[in-house]
Amino acid sequence: MKTFQELGVADDFIKGLNELGIITPTEVQEKSIPFLMENGGDMIAQAQTGTGKTAAFGLPLLAAIKPEVKEIQAVVVAPTRELAKQIGKQ
Repeated sequence: MKTFQELGVADDFIKGLNELGIITPTEVQEKSIPFLMENGGDMIAQAQTGTGKTAAFGLPLLAAIKPEVKEIQAVVVAPTRELAKQIGKQ
């Protein structure tokens, strides 16, 4: 099993993950994070609830954001209000 550092996640994000008790990546994260960090763009992943899908796309998305750019840099679309609230909380 790989670590978040081996997947290319920045140290400040790893610190935040550790504070949340998230130490090792899940299967969907191991497969998604390197792909998205390298290629960006679109990806479809399907996994059960609670497997870390939000972090699987969220960490690479946050890594791509340039804080100095004041325009919208990303949009996350969710099919339900409940899921949108859950993603926003994470």
